[in-house]
Amino acid sequence: MIHQNNLKSIHSVFIHLGKVDEDGFLYITGRIKELIITAGGENVPPLPIEDAVKQELPIISNAMLIGDKRKFLSILLTLKCTINPETTEPTDILTLEAVEFCQQLGSQSTKVSDIIGGKDKLVYQSIEEGIARVNSKATSNAQRIQKWIILGNDFSIVGGELGPTMKLRRPVVLQMYHSEIESFYKE
Repeated sequence: MIHQNNLKSIHSVFIHLGKVDEDGFLYITGRIKELIITAGGENVPPLPIEDAVKQELPIISNAMLIGDKRKFLSILLTLKCTINPETTEPTDILTLEAVEFCQQLGSQSTKVSDIIGGKDKLVYQSIEEGIARVNSKATSNAQRIQKWIILGNDFSIVGGELGPTMKLRRPVVLQMYHSEIESFYKE
């Protein structure tokens, strides 16, 4: 028999680790330390939102949701680009999949530098629409992405943004892109 205090603890863990669907099954949505707690106190698991953005937009390589102790969510995006085989660093050249994505939009972009900073309006409009589709599936307003930026370099192990298992190193990315993140939240 489980003591009542233990039941409260178990329930608390379930709330923070995942969510229960309509059939009563628990879905793990991320680790507690990855959970974003907004300024309004809403718990937001970043992984499902980041994965949804990457699924909606095949040009996106990496996405990192920002919003811990913030009034709203924002997201850092990187584009799919080729890797230098000698240094394993990301290059400025888009992958074939990313170029095809651009061509389907009517864009002639073949490099990350052709797109970033709003240079390619077609790609930016497509990303805006993709994020709107992700936001339309959000379970609350606190889980909607309000601002985003495309970074000039993809995340990599060499760059320090990814660990040896290709897992996103969130604290490192927060530090590296501090100024970009702060620009989202200037009043």
